Amino acid sequence: MQSVSLSAIYAIAEDQMGFVTSAQAVAAGVRPMSIIMLERRGRIERVSHGVYRLKEYPVQPLTQYMQATLWPHGRRGVLSHETALALYELSDIDPPKVHITLPVGFRVQREVPGYMIVHRQALVAEEITNLEGMPITTPVRTIRDCMAAHIGPALLTDAITQARRAGMIDAPTAARLEKEMREPVGIA
Repeated sequence: MQSVSLSAIYAIAEDQMGFVTSAQAVAAGVRPMSIIMLERRGRIERVSHGVYRLKEYPVQPLTQYMQATLWPHGRRGVLSHETALALYELSDIDPPKVHITLPVGFRVQREVPGYMIVHRQALVAEEITNLEGMPITTPVRTIRDCMAAHIGPALLTDAITQARRAGMIDAPTAARLEKEMREPVGIA
């Protein structure tokens, strides 16, 4: 029974840098007691409420970001703001905390881990993409979020320039973002 549970968990965790949520495991047919037994036997470790990591899975450089996207129980968090800016390598910014965005009406009934900052915003599907299996705001949404968070204009100008050079945004979009930066009215 344990090998069936472990193989179901592995199937999920392979695409999530070794992480699985209890809800994902249960949806895959793993009984809650099997999750507890796997933890007691040292096969998985609980890293936060409802989030487990396979102990045998190699730790990767982006592990903390994946864990942050899985932390909200019942919903994936979207990497955003300064975190997304850094992951896209659009700026020299090095945020001390992981920024995620959750829907405005989604409530988490537990304390936010100290390494995270949670933003609330209604993101549409076109504003979210994927990076290494993690949901992340698009470069345009990221730059707009950083504008709204009052990140310095030099960093934002650099981010727009880097996004344009990397082909993440086109020239008209870059011009629009630069105009929004100068006239912050109407930031979406």
